[in-house]
Amino acid sequence: MTSSLTELSIAAASEALRARKFSARELTQAHVDAIAALDSQLNAFITQTPELALAGADQADAALSRGDAGKLAGIPLGIKDLFCTTGVRTTAASRILGHFVPPYESTVTANLLRDGAVFLGKTNLDEFAMGSSNESSAFGPVTNPWSPPGKALVPGGSSGGSAAAVSAGLAMGATGTDTGGSIRQPASLCGIAGMKPTYGRCSRYGVVAFASSLDHPGPFGRSVADCATLLGSMAGFDPKDSTSADRAVPDFAAACARGVKGLRIGVPREYRQDGMAQEIDALWEQGLAWLRDAGATVVDVSLPHTKYGLAAYYIVAPAEASSNLARYDGVRFGLRGQTNGDLDDLYELTRAEGFGEEVQRRILIGTYVLSAGYYDAYYTRAQKVRALILRDFTEAFGQVDALLTPTTPNAAFAQGEKVDDPVTMYLNDVFTVPADLAGIPAMSVPAGLDGAGLPLGLQVMGRPFDEETVFAVGAAIEKSAGFTARPRLRAGV
Repeated sequence: MTSSLTELSIAAASEALRARKFSARELTQAHVDAIAALDSQLNAFITQTPELALAGADQADAALSRGDAGKLAGIPLGIKDLFCTTGVRTTAASRILGHFVPPYESTVTANLLRDGAVFLGKTNLDEFAMGSSNESSAFGPVTNPWSPPGKALVPGGSSGGSAAAVSAGLAMGATGTDTGGSIRQPASLCGIAGMKPTYGRCSRYGVVAFASSLDHPGPFGRSVADCATLLGSMAGFDPKDSTSADRAVPDFAAACARGVKGLRIGVPREYRQDGMAQEIDALWEQGLAWLRDAGATVVDVSLPHTKYGLAAYYIVAPAEASSNLARYDGVRFGLRGQTNGDLDDLYELTRAEGFGEEVQRRILIGTYVLSAGYYDAYYTRAQKVRALILRDFTEAFGQVDALLTPTTPNAAFAQGEKVDDPVTMYLNDVFTVPADLAGIPAMSVPAGLDGAGLPLGLQVMGRPFDEETVFAVGAAIEKSAGFTARPRLRAGV
C-alpha cells in the first residue's frame, strides 16, 4: 500500500482522501518514508520537516472529517528553498543564508497551506536560483532520479530538487521558480510537468529575489492536471507584491479537458537550431502531429529576435541580481564575515565567504553592465531587445493560439560535464529564456525518451494570462504521448 500511495496523482489522492480510503497521515507517512529511503541518494531536500508534515496531515484529517477541508487537504508537497516559510529554515541554497529562519510566510506557500497542503520540507536548488544543473548549491548537487547505475546525472536547474522529488515519488507536487527556465528545464530533464505562469499571476512576496522582473513562481506535478490544480491554489492577487496582477483565477484544472480542436498552434522557425539533436527535432514533429490529429491547425510563425534572447537575459538577470543581492552585507541578517577592519572589509569578507562562485560571477557581470560607462551600451540595449522579443510574441499570438517548441536542446547530462564552461551551461536555457523575458505563460510536458532512455519534454507557450489554453494544449500532448516511463530511483523500488 505504501508504494502505491506515492504513485497517485493529486486528483486521485484527493478523491480517495475524501472517500476515506486512507488518511492524510498515511499518505504523508508514505512520502516521509520515501524521503528517508531515497534522499541520501538524490539530495533533493535541504531541510526535511517530517514532524511538521505529520502534524499538518492530522489537521487535514480533522478538516476532512468535519467536511470543511480545502482543495489540497492532505496533499504532501515539496517547497523550493527560495520560498520563506514561517519558523522553517530558508537558505536559498547559500551559505550566506544558511541559518536564516523567516518570521513570515511567502504568499504562495500561505495559499497552499490555506488549502490544506502538507509541507514535507525545503527542496534543493542552485544557489539563489542561479544555474541550470543544480550543481551550485552550497548543500551539494541534486542527482537526477533517471541516472543510470554508476553515473550521476543533473536534474536541471535551478529548481532541481523540486523536480527530482516529484519525479522520484518523494512528493506529489512541488513549488518552483522560473527566471530563465528554472521550472521547465528541470521538468523536462526529470520527466514531469512544470508550469511557469504569466508574470504577476503568482505573488513574489516572500520569495528570495534573484531577478525581480523575471522571477515567476510556479508548480511541478507528475501530470498537467496536477500542475493546473496546484497553480489554482498558488495564484491570486496580492497587495504585498506591486507586480501582482489583480485578475480572477480561472479553473485551470477544468481547462485540461477542453481539447484543442480548432486551435492554431504556431511553430517558431527560429527555434530550429543548427546542430539540434535529431531525436529532439523528431519529437517536436511528433508533438505537432499529435495536435493535428486532435483537431488543431499548425501554422509557421516567426520570432525574429529570439536569437538575441539569451544574450539579453544574461545582461538583465545579472544586473537585477547585483542589485538584489547587495542587501546581503553581514549587517542585518545572514552570515557575517569576521573582521577587525572597517565596514568595507565586512562587506567584502561576508560576500566572499557567503556567495558561491556562480553567484559571484553573476554579481560581477551585473555590476559591470550597470556601471556608469556601460549602462547604456549593455543594460539599456538589452531592455530594448527584451521589448522587441515581447513584440514578436504579441505579433505571433495575433496569428495563433499557442506555440509549441522543444523545452531543452538536450536530455540530462552528467554532473561535472559542463560546470567548468559557463557559456555551454547557459545554452541549456536557449528555448526557455524568451518566455521569461516576455512574461508569458509556458509549460513543459513529458513527451518521450531519447536513445539512452532519458526523458525529453515539449514546451507550450501562450498569450499573457491565458494559462487555460496552455493547459489544454499540454493535456492534449500528454494524452497522445502516453508517457508512463518512470525513473530508476523512485519510491517503492
